[in-house]
Amino acid sequence: MRLRAFVLLVAGLSLATGVFAQGVKPSDSGCILDNCADKKPMPAQATQPAAPSADRPRPRGASVPGDFDFYVLSLSWSPGFCDTGGAEKHRSQCNAGSGLGFVVHGLWPQYETGFPSDCGPAGRSPSRIALEGAKGVYPDVNLARYEWRKHGTCSGKSPTDYFADVRRARDAIEIPPPFRAASDKQTWTPVDIERAFIAANPKLRPDVMGIACRSGVLEEVRICFSKDLREFHTCPEVSRGSCRTRELRVPAPL
Repeated sequence: MRLRAFVLLVAGLSLATGVFAQGVKPSDSGCILDNCADKKPMPAQATQPAAPSADRPRPRGASVPGDFDFYVLSLSWSPGFCDTGGAEKHRSQCNAGSGLGFVVHGLWPQYETGFPSDCGPAGRSPSRIALEGAKGVYPDVNLARYEWRKHGTCSGKSPTDYFADVRRARDAIEIPPPFRAASDKQTWTPVDIERAFIAANPKLRPDVMGIACRSGVLEEVRICFSKDLREFHTCPEVSRGSCRTRELRVPAPL
């Protein structure tokens, strides 16, 4: 009996060692950015997002800076945005001859369900130096200020570092050729827009993105990133909210 117990103990230790070895296997090969800050091994992630715990609710509204689950990069199709009422608020973006296609609307901290916003008074007005880092990322400086106040304050970072992250996320996405060289209005289905982005960005998947529209016009493509921006993040709530219209009008750049 003692010999049998000893054999079972040794077998159990061997199995535990194997499981541990698998758990620490590096998964850095999944990094989607060419300019990742480091190449340290990343812990394996669960395939399904963890459900919010009872003591950590996921409301819509103010929260603690840095307390969120992932980012949503919102790329606005500028002609569609201007066609559906944006011209009244952002005239410089919608002026004839601007030639803008996809531009950054924002990089939004997000919960698996809901999202935080306006997470504190600190840094409500980014410095001029910080706003220099936002140039060429947002279509105008007023949008950069607004996005910092509403969403950037929830990132837990300084304005300078937050705007740098917005640039990193934008630069990680390749815009499909039909949208880079658009000169005439087009008609697309939402699923074909997703497929075009996946073809240009092979690591993208339908469950990490969503298409936003209004009145049958393309407004945005939204893509979910992990908090460290090293990989895409499954985001059922964003995907489920994707536009279900059969066809979308895609206005040409102004």
